[in-house]
Amino acid sequence: MTASKSIIADLNHGDKLNEKNYDVWHRKIEYLLEEQEILETITQPMAEPEQGNTAQHRLDMEAYQTYKHKDRVARILMLSSMRNDILLHFERHRSAQSVWDVVKIQYEGTFTTKLHQLTLKFDGYKKHQNQTMRQHLTVMSNMISELRGVGHKMIDEQQVQAVIHFLPSN
Repeated sequence: MTASKSIIADLNHGDKLNEKNYDVWHRKIEYLLEEQEILETITQPMAEPEQGNTAQHRLDMEAYQTYKHKDRVARILMLSSMRNDILLHFERHRSAQSVWDVVKIQYEGTFTTKLHQLTLKFDGYKKHQNQTMRQHLTVMSNMISELRGVGHKMIDEQQVQAVIHFLPSN
């Protein structure tokens, strides 16, 4: 199975955009659009050429028609990778770039807020005296997984330092 087919399968079987997975969804859509050679529909929009009858105008129109086809495919890929209730909010946008931009506005702030909340929770955590070391490590592991889930990467050494740092002082 090619990488793009695997990503499409993921997006259609449970990894659809929801309120909590914008960062992962965003990256998967970018990978998919790049693999399908249609990423430029969200990064380099093309305006319709003015009317004309020259050879250059015909070439411009042909390029524009190719772009419009790619734009439709990109838009459909994005919309089909959203939960139905979310799709209803974005289907009125007629271009891939418009869908991309409004989804980003809607969910990136949510992502940033989530990252901030998880970071504060992580930074403020201390092992409780009644917790076993196993419980402490489980809590730490869960918080690290949550942070990783929103794109925050920690190398192994940072994780070990955090586990030690969050032990009680006595």
